[in-house]
Amino acid sequence: MPRHSPPVSRFRSTEDALPKPRFAGRTAVVTGAARGIGAATALRLSQDGARVLLVDQLDQVEETANAMGQTGLILDLAEPGASASVLAQLDGMDVGPLDILVNNAGIGGSRLLPDSDDAHLLRLIEVNLRAVISLTRDLSPRLRRPGGRVVNVSSIFGMIGNAGTIGYGVAKAGIAQFSRQLATELGPKGITVNAIAPGVVATEMTQEHLKSSRYRQLQVAPIPLGRISQPHEQAAVIAFLASDEASFVSGAVLPVDGGFLATRHAPFSTE
Repeated sequence: MPRHSPPVSRFRSTEDALPKPRFAGRTAVVTGAARGIGAATALRLSQDGARVLLVDQLDQVEETANAMGQTGLILDLAEPGASASVLAQLDGMDVGPLDILVNNAGIGGSRLLPDSDDAHLLRLIEVNLRAVISLTRDLSPRLRRPGGRVVNVSSIFGMIGNAGTIGYGVAKAGIAQFSRQLATELGPKGITVNAIAPGVVATEMTQEHLKSSRYRQLQVAPIPLGRISQPHEQAAVIAFLASDEASFVSGAVLPVDGGFLATRHAPFSTE
């Protein structure tokens, strides 16, 4: 019988056979990146090959960025001229078009309406909504065309009513609608815009809340998966929306909440 020649590999070298990191050669800006969801997202993008600029008003952002071998920028995005500072930092990094913008920066501390004053409400709206719109507007000319990605971080509390989070909830609802609106504007340029709506996540923002038995009863017990999210689980969904795999997903607001919104099931006992 004739001997068959071994199949010729479609790879020319061992290097060719190795899969390239998902975001190799791409540049990302992640806001609110000193800790929590933002830090987890910056780490995920970095591990997948992206060059990442981490932005946060906390000094900790530099330490977080250095640990990843990335660049950190201490900046309050609600301050005048914030966008110019981000653009200047990108210029200093000598990068090309911006591939990914993740708008995660936000603050909590909402209250019942009668307990709120104008300064308190304005700060929540400024940081959680207005600053996101302004930064996205000013960075959008840098976004790659086609192929740019904008991923915003909304909240399940921007999708349902929840007593005591009126300022925060209204701002996060604005983020969801902003994402839909912007998807219609940037879509013709080949840029996708999406948002995630996290449920309760184990971050510094929720630490104090989780000490309350009433909070756990109302916000944690109804989660069908029976636990709260970890930041890396939110980051994984953000990375998907920023990737080529999500090239035909735009204008979506995706709950990442363990099924909380879909079912709102009552806690039950198996006893």
